[in-house]
Amino acid sequence: MNITQITAQRALRDAPVQAFTLVERLVKRPLFGCQMCGHCILQDTAFICPMACPKGLRDGPCGGTDVYGMCETDPTLPCVWLRIYERADRLGRMDRLMKLQDDLDWRGHGSSSWLTLIKRAVGRNGRLSEAERTTT
Repeated sequence: MNITQITAQRALRDAPVQAFTLVERLVKRPLFGCQMCGHCILQDTAFICPMACPKGLRDGPCGGTDVYGMCETDPTLPCVWLRIYERADRLGRMDRLMKLQDDLDWRGHGSSSWLTLIKRAVGRNGRLSEAERTTT
């Protein structure tokens, strides 16, 4: 088997996962600003992706905003965490912001969090925990 055949087989094998991941990206990026980290916590951050923060902070703000709420790293952007706090307050979800998030495994960057959730459900005969049922 030559390299072309191996590459073609790999592409065919990976095509469904790549297509599913593309659909997830096309849905979540415009709606939530999703950065496709592979470990989605939108349900805990008022449905705004914290990974849109230029510093990539998942557990809360750095405290480096100006008086207008703009990011210190990129002054053209509003602070992601300020937006998260304001929306969480409006939605009555401030308690979710107190949850300490797991460390991000950067190996999952660009992968689908939906597929991970589906695989867990299939592995448990379709049963998800309460936390997983509220995961996006």
